[in-house]
Amino acid sequence: MDGVGLAMLKSAELGVLYAIMALGVYLTFRILDFPDLTVDGSFTTGAAIVALSITSGMSPWLGTLLAFVGGGIAGMITGIIHTKGKINALLSGILMMIALHSINLRIMGKANIGLMQKETLLTPISHGFTLLIVMGAFAMLIKFGLDWFLRTEIGLSLRATGNNSRMIRSFGVHTDNTIILGVSLSNALVALSGALVAQSQGFADIQSGVGMIVVGLASVIIGEAIFGHRTILRATFAVVLGAVLYRIIIAIALRLQMNATDLKLLTSIIVIVALTIPMIRKTLHQRRASRLRAFQTIEKGGE
Repeated sequence: MDGVGLAMLKSAELGVLYAIMALGVYLTFRILDFPDLTVDGSFTTGAAIVALSITSGMSPWLGTLLAFVGGGIAGMITGIIHTKGKINALLSGILMMIALHSINLRIMGKANIGLMQKETLLTPISHGFTLLIVMGAFAMLIKFGLDWFLRTEIGLSLRATGNNSRMIRSFGVHTDNTIILGVSLSNALVALSGALVAQSQGFADIQSGVGMIVVGLASVIIGEAIFGHRTILRATFAVVLGAVLYRIIIAIALRLQMNATDLKLLTSIIVIVALTIPMIRKTLHQRRASRLRAFQTIEKGGE
């Protein structure tokens, strides 16, 4: 495989790992309508927990599970701060993100932990296309699991809370509990992604989660803009493909000699373009409809 093909393969592999994080962001951003910035901290939490576990001689499986639980706890605290403390959702996420920076440093004990010489969860499948196939299947498994969960009674309550919390409260649903559950599950998925990415890249770094919320949003928005989001099943599939496509776009930008320091700028531009495309389509559709009505009115007047 040549250099370009290898770069695309590595990008696709990272894409399916980040797709798990994007599904978590989708859960809060689209389903709950909760702008959760905890993501930047909980992604690193997952990486920190799994790195400490593996370097301490613990099983990578157990370390990855602990990372999932750790992210869930972080999300739960964010939800409690918002619902019980009556603090704005955005501010709750920011406060938890800031707190997690110190917590993650406490967990790691230093700014960076290397895993290059350690046996990780991904070591046996890190050859050729195996990692892409296995982790792609795992990401799809999580996607289908999320689809199923959102069709359950609890999942429907979660969706209803995001759509109209006042209405669903009138039916006796405790929206505080659904928000806490949703934010907790979201950050558990984000931390799981962080743990897998750390094992894939061979290190956990305190700065690895910086900008993850923007990456997650980019994956969600790109996927929805290109593949659609009429149903939950289609939307979650679009999110997974959006995450892979985003990593491929980044790889192409780097191959075109773009500075790595400009990648955050590129991400912002991608999100802006993806957000404006649906509005442009809607405006064009409305103009065409207006012209058609005008022509029909003229024709009727001529008769």
